[in-house]
Amino acid sequence: MKYKFGIILPIILISYFLILLDNSVVFTSTVQIASSLHMTSQSIAWITNIYALVFGSLLLLGGRLGDLYGRKPIFLIGLVIFTLFSLLVGLAPNGLFIIVMRAFQGIGSAILAPTSLALLLDTYEGKKREKAISFYGVTAGLGASVGLIIGGLVTTFYSWRLGFLINVPLGILLILLTIFFVPKVNAQVHAHLDYIGSILSVLAILSLVNAINGTGHKGLFIAIFIVLLVIFLFREVKIDNPIMPMAIFKDQERVSAYIARFFYIGSMFSFFFLVPQVLQKYYGFTPLLSAFGFMPETIPQFLFGMLQSKLSSKYKNENLLLFGTIVTLMGVLMLFGLDLKHGYMISVALPMIVIGIGQGFSFGPLTVSGVANTPKELGGATSSAVNVFHQLGSSILLSLVVTLTAGIANVITAYHYQTLLMSLLMLVPLIMAINIKRLHRK
Repeated sequence: MKYKFGIILPIILISYFLILLDNSVVFTSTVQIASSLHMTSQSIAWITNIYALVFGSLLLLGGRLGDLYGRKPIFLIGLVIFTLFSLLVGLAPNGLFIIVMRAFQGIGSAILAPTSLALLLDTYEGKKREKAISFYGVTAGLGASVGLIIGGLVTTFYSWRLGFLINVPLGILLILLTIFFVPKVNAQVHAHLDYIGSILSVLAILSLVNAINGTGHKGLFIAIFIVLLVIFLFREVKIDNPIMPMAIFKDQERVSAYIARFFYIGSMFSFFFLVPQVLQKYYGFTPLLSAFGFMPETIPQFLFGMLQSKLSSKYKNENLLLFGTIVTLMGVLMLFGLDLKHGYMISVALPMIVIGIGQGFSFGPLTVSGVANTPKELGGATSSAVNVFHQLGSSILLSLVVTLTAGIANVITAYHYQTLLMSLLMLVPLIMAINIKRLHRK
């Protein structure tokens, strides 16, 4: 069955892709940025950290704004902020300037990420919505790996600045297309923003992300996070119009999908972060070559993601999700079991192919289950939850894997334990996928 999605789906997918692309480009560009802007290793880390802090802490607010004040105007605001500050990041004359501009860019991303998914939920229904979400899932998976390659290319052959400046013409095009083609839907009547809850959520996630990515006082920030989280949850249960309605957690399928996403993304983000280091340290790959070393994962992920989107109308979402998580786990177990001494093709490329197939089948169904049975008035809130669990999974679990293996000097031994931890993390999405299938059986 063929579906006509119109121009709105490309607007949604391109805007989401730009956010993901930007994050990955930074990974392969930090050395050149540090050299160009005369930044220290401590200050260069803040290019990533400040973005993660702002993006993660404002996700709940970004999604809820669309619910309350209308999807189209909030989406446009996000596009304008992201495009403008992408330009300023690309033109940055010094280290302090680029760090501040990255913070503002994070505000734009925090609005765009949940609002784009909520806009998709508003526009499409039934099987058409499920297929559109499959494309959204493919985009989510490709953003990280394609970003590594593009970052490697622009850094090697031109300048890191191009990685950010490319957002500007695309952002302007998206703004114009949104103005002319995205319909305006009335916002919630008599609704008001939960200002206290918004501030508490920002401070709580800010404390958590700083505990993970910050340089000191981690125990203090975790304690602050726990206290703020308890106050936040107590308030959200009591008030009529919370920024994070507890109703989004009443559906067992959505909750299972959030937990699965947290651990799945944590394992896969560890894969994206750690494997390039092994390719460079053990096999002697250049940064550009290590980015291209991900092609055995990127190509299958795209091809099987597109296949999954076609199969979504024929096979049930829960079956595709279970298959995808099983295949991904098999690929990570291959990384763990195959000795690096067998060479790149057998020890890394072969498992990458299996992981790419698994990701192709997993990302779309994970997102479908994450917004399953969502009433229209909660579209932004459930979309925010999907993105919050995505963001926190990548930050918290990558930090956990890196911390637990930080004291191991030997590259092979460290990699062995890292892939073991990634395999253990992948068991949770498998259990959640089995639970989602059980729920559908009932």
